[in-house]
Amino acid sequence: MKITLPAMAVSALAVSLTLAGCDRQESDGAKSDASTATNNAEAPAATEADTRAESSEMGFDALSARMVKELWQLFPSWAVSEGYYAVADQLQIPDDNYREQVLEFARSYREQFSALDAEALDPNDRSDLVLIQNFLNRLEWEITEFQSHLWNPAEYNVSHPFALILNTDYAPLDERLRTFSERLQKVPAYYDAAENTLEKPASPQLVLAIQQNEGAMSVFGEEVEKKLGQSGLTDEEKKLFQERLEAARKAIQEYITYLQTRHAKLEDSQDYKDFRIGEELYEQKFKYEIQIGMTGKELYERALADKEKLHDKMEELAGELWPKYYPDQQPPEDRLEKIGMVLEKLSEHHATKETFKAEVEKQIPELVAFVKEKDLLTLDEDKPLVVRTTPPYMRGFSVASINAPGPYDKGANTYYNVMPIEEFSDDRADSLLKEYNKYLMQILNIHEAIPGHYTQLVYANKSPSLIKSILGNGAMVEGWAVYTEQMMLEAGYGDFSPELWLMYYKWRLRVVINTILDYEIQVKGIDEERAMDLMVRQGFQQKAEAMGKWRRATLSQVQLTSYYAGYADILALRKEMKEKLGDDFDLKAFHEKFLSYGNAPVPVIRELMLAELQ
Repeated sequence: MKITLPAMAVSALAVSLTLAGCDRQESDGAKSDASTATNNAEAPAATEADTRAESSEMGFDALSARMVKELWQLFPSWAVSEGYYAVADQLQIPDDNYREQVLEFARSYREQFSALDAEALDPNDRSDLVLIQNFLNRLEWEITEFQSHLWNPAEYNVSHPFALILNTDYAPLDERLRTFSERLQKVPAYYDAAENTLEKPASPQLVLAIQQNEGAMSVFGEEVEKKLGQSGLTDEEKKLFQERLEAARKAIQEYITYLQTRHAKLEDSQDYKDFRIGEELYEQKFKYEIQIGMTGKELYERALADKEKLHDKMEELAGELWPKYYPDQQPPEDRLEKIGMVLEKLSEHHATKETFKAEVEKQIPELVAFVKEKDLLTLDEDKPLVVRTTPPYMRGFSVASINAPGPYDKGANTYYNVMPIEEFSDDRADSLLKEYNKYLMQILNIHEAIPGHYTQLVYANKSPSLIKSILGNGAMVEGWAVYTEQMMLEAGYGDFSPELWLMYYKWRLRVVINTILDYEIQVKGIDEERAMDLMVRQGFQQKAEAMGKWRRATLSQVQLTSYYAGYADILALRKEMKEKLGDDFDLKAFHEKFLSYGNAPVPVIRELMLAELQ
């Protein structure tokens, strides 16, 4: 997702701040008056014993429903991204007062849920409780330990929820414009709070913040003025809307100027905060985000071993293909060079920069037809999938991503975002097109669309557990997308072409290298030269792709490990279920049962599937 998703893989607080501007994996908060705080300031303070007794009496379902209701008051932009528009007119001010409200929320509900007897819950509720506890602990950790609000200016961006309000037909246009107008009121205060909060920014995050906030201006441009002119709002309402719109534009531009000034000064002194977070914070973040029962270091060591195994498989396939593509030439002794030469030949077959997006769109029906033919999964064709150019306020992070509707607005469009390669220079475009050649484009579309992210997120919205949908686990979401690549090829997609399999192993090698790269940058402190060697020479990536990944790895932490972590867990679960069910194992039934649990961590899904077997 970054998902752009980004959304699943970042913390709820960071989501609350950045979904305001860029979605994933990627939102803002609450009413600033005291009535929106977790506990009403006018109410008498409850004792710890009172809270525990009330929670125990209330029961899990009622308590979790109350928590979610307060969650959306505290994080209205996140609510909008989930399709919950009742709070869409609200915009939190990301200041110390707001963060205190978030801490109070986390600590209060952690205490209330601890009063419940977990052993008395059924497996589904017990697994929901695990997700809630992790979420609440992580909220507190984000504010008190990780503190990205002090050094990541890219967290402050109001654009994304505004774009959703403007472009999602959840209500008549006039109503949405009034909501848009209400929300606009607090944009200047929002950016004032951002400037007052930031201390010493990290350089990559500072550059991204400038880029994406410049892109945010497009949300407040000609399109919204055109819709305002066509609306049924009164002249007075239109005048007020225009005044608020101008104030919001001014606030965004002033924030951009502020960031540019900070960047110029810090560039002279090189006094940036280090974007590397170090081993202790890395392992803590890994525990909260990945949730697979092992440490970041253990996954890193497993990835190192898998890299060598993938090189072995690729060497074998390169040897098989060598006579076809180099009939009059002896292969080099260095196996990485040999693999690279065969891949380079295959990479010559690609779209043009003008046709890349159209080729992506063209392939989607082919994937749908294959899934149906092989009966791998039931697809819901009533859920719209729209391939679009990545909006300006979301660029600078990945070549492709998915924006999916939340459980409150299941019928809304899912957007498959594709970077505007046609706008790139010829050299950069050529490098990216070689990377996403006709073979890897197929793997990309499986991953992002059918039966990857798009399909999984449609299923997630049907899950009876709202908690599993909204407190989703990034490793499960990304792991499923990676798993489907292998599953589709195993089912015969591509007619077992050795060319496609070789490219697939290159893609899977990228997943493994993502984990190695992330750990070595954030914990071991490797530089760009070492990272480029890992990706280009050992991972056979084109230079443009590797440069983009280096940038992404300096902007995020841990998220790049989610692909490999989730994939390995899903594959292990499939093997376990095959062994337990024997001849009764059905691949389609496994897929649909697995997806029915929403975005839960794979170990939680495993527990639920085993409980059903018993």
